[in-house]
Amino acid sequence: QLQLVESGGAVVQPGGSLRLSCAASGSTFDTRAVAWFRQAPGKEREGVSCVSARGGVTNYADSLKGRITVSRDNSKNTAYLQLNSLKPEDTGVYYCAADYTPCLVGRPIVDYDYTYWGQGTQVTVSS
Repeated sequence: QLQLVESGGAVVQPGGSLRLSCAASGSTFDTRAVAWFRQAPGKEREGVSCVSARGGVTNYADSLKGRITVSRDNSKNTAYLQLNSLKPEDTGVYYCAADYTPCLVGRPIVDYDYTYWGQGTQVTVSS
């Protein structure tokens, strides 16, 4: 079993930055890929990024590429999502998820590939 807890969400002005964290408990974190998803109000959840189990491969949704960076520190059982140049349309609940799922460049990041989920953290971009 794996439990995931996100943190770092906040209210931030347009153009600002945030670093979200995904802390895991369980012994298999370092063998699982981690993905980040977001759900804007009234919209479906979308995959934004993933990082492979050892951190060597990262993948980004085209809509956010260039503004986000995903990383992980397996010694701390934690994954991160750095969000830069935030826009109001980035507002939503951000979730991390983990599973034995390939994280490959260009491969769609879809929620049905992931079994373990955190509860989400709210990001609000507003002036």
